[in-house]
Amino acid sequence: MTTGIPDAGQRWRCSGCGNLTRFDVTRTRRTTEFWHFDLGGEPRVEETEVREESIKTVTCRWCGRSDAIELVPRHHAVDPAEPTGTLDTGAGLTGRP
Repeated sequence: MTTGIPDAGQRWRCSGCGNLTRFDVTRTRRTTEFWHFDLGGEPRVEETEVREESIKTVTCRWCGRSDAIELVPRHHAVDPAEPTGTLDTGAGLTGRP
């Protein structure tokens, strides 16, 4: 089974074991690259433009299944250090006990 490439709001999930983080991906990409060679002849790719990309297989690294990979919504993590509102201390609306 071939699955799509996740976008910014999606991620892969193995419905067989629940894995969300480890996958072996076989894909084909057609790219145009800008190669810069230094004076010593060492190349460095400075720009890459993906012209076409397709996924052949996605396999779960944990259970080895490729027939159970699905796209699911990505839930963004909440930073526990950031306040999400005010703490209800039972003091009432005035802030006084």
